Amino acid sequence: MTWNLWWRFGRQWQERQHGILATLRAVQPDLAGLQEVWGTALESQAHWLGDKLGMHAAFAAPSLPHPPEQSEYEVGVGLLSRWPIQRVEEHRMPSVHRSEIVALTAVIEHPTGPLHTVISCVDYEQESGHRMAQARYLADLLTDPTRDGPLPVLLLGDLNSPPTTPEMKLLASVAVDAWTASGAAGDAGHTLSTRNPYAPRGTWLTDQRIDYVLARPGRVDQPVVVEQAFLAGTPHASHPPSDHYAVVADLHL
Repeated sequence: MTWNLWWRFGRQWQERQHGILATLRAVQPDLAGLQEVWGTALESQAHWLGDKLGMHAAFAAPSLPHPPEQSEYEVGVGLLSRWPIQRVEEHRMPSVHRSEIVALTAVIEHPTGPLHTVISCVDYEQESGHRMAQARYLADLLTDPTRDGPLPVLLLGDLNSPPTTPEMKLLASVAVDAWTASGAAGDAGHTLSTRNPYAPRGTWLTDQRIDYVLARPGRVDQPVVVEQAFLAGTPHASHPPSDHYAVVADLHL
């Protein structure tokens, strides 16, 4: 599962947090990559959710600048895992519009071997040069041969790019887009949708699929098999928990 949680934005962010928790309880993902996650030196939203759900958690920042009125809270990315998290690393990606942006990589202790996972939130500005540089960086993380093994390498992210953009075509050339592979491509799967009252209107990303579960085979003889993919986060509710809908994909390992 991947989900942008919309940080502490909006007047009802505390109520939304409980809606996020309820959604995760309903979906019961084995892994969840989270973006726009709040955190301080002492706590994070990922760890709060992990404690409530009985899941392992990790957090890394920054991925966006925090508003000055809440300067004690970072905007970062997070991970929830059913299985223990063996190792976490932070990678600083190139960024034009902010001083730094982080990708989190983790090694999950899956019962059949190490499960390598990358979580990121790419810049949202429309000019593509810097986002292409970030896509190349993520592609390098995905294809690093040290991550080869019996399980796929996952990228869970708000990639702020529709599927037809050059940066997504680059990533799709090295990894499987779970939404497309599931056969759900007949459904546009818009994760930033005007059906959502919190979603921004009139941007180049409005009514687009910009959140992804991507997977590249850990070995050439172990193809990625996607059984289904769907949206979560109450897509038809008048008050959803976030301005993004979540993407959930069932992979056969």
